[in-house]
Amino acid sequence: MESALASASAITDQRQKIEQYKHILSSVISSNDIVQAKKFIDHMLSDDVPLVVSRQLLQTFAQELGRLEPETQKEIANYTLAQIQPRVVSFEEQVLIIREKLADLYESEQQWSKAAQMLSGIDLDSGMRVIDDTFRLSKCVQIARLYLEDDDAVNAEAFINKASFLVSSSQQEVLNLQYKVCYARILDLKRKFLEAALRYYDISQIQKRQIGDETIDEEALEQALSAAVTCTILAAAGPQRSRVLATLYKDERCSKLKIYPILQKVYLERILRKPEIDAFAEELKPHQVINI
Repeated sequence: MESALASASAITDQRQKIEQYKHILSSVISSNDIVQAKKFIDHMLSDDVPLVVSRQLLQTFAQELGRLEPETQKEIANYTLAQIQPRVVSFEEQVLIIREKLADLYESEQQWSKAAQMLSGIDLDSGMRVIDDTFRLSKCVQIARLYLEDDDAVNAEAFINKASFLVSSSQQEVLNLQYKVCYARILDLKRKFLEAALRYYDISQIQKRQIGDETIDEEALEQALSAAVTCTILAAAGPQRSRVLATLYKDERCSKLKIYPILQKVYLERILRKPEIDAFAEELKPHQVINI
């Protein structure tokens, strides 16, 4: 490996130099060898390689990461990110690709928070490259959704708050809907049940059945409506809760919900029997049980 790298480094013609490095990189990727891969990365980031060359080779390397075995991919990708860090402003595009690839891998393994942390390391406010607001919004929403898979409302909220400055001017309907769902879930997890109920109810009233390339099915809308009912029942008593209960009770869609008998009794201020309370409790999420 050392002799091959030294030989490539000595080539004066830049095009030939890049081709030789690409040949070495291809053999490194094919071998799935961690030690060789690390040596290649170290060489690319050394003073022996001009920046214009190392950028191009690390770009290719980042795009080829998926060919490595998952555990090898993780180790090499994390090693590369650590080695690049002192010069990260020179390799922002390459870091973006590596982080996205690694996040995809973590997500495929259902390591939601790790995937979110990997994406959160992307510099969305870089002055070195042009980043549009749609990309910023999509990343903030994606990170929030990943944290919510682990019911981490605190970290999810930090990114939804960032997204809130971008969503008002967004024309991306799918992203805007994902933002709304995240916001409702965060309020729910924080036990702000009345606010969550209003958000869920708003989502349940979506008229479109096709938004961009995303199909809105009746089941998803029914889940949002059911979540609105549950959160309203769990909310603290008061005039606003009473108004929301009335709205839900009069919405004919609610009569088809499994939870409707509970809604009816709560709205009409009838006493719930223990079996009814127990049945309701079984449907609740862990963070909601405390409110019964």
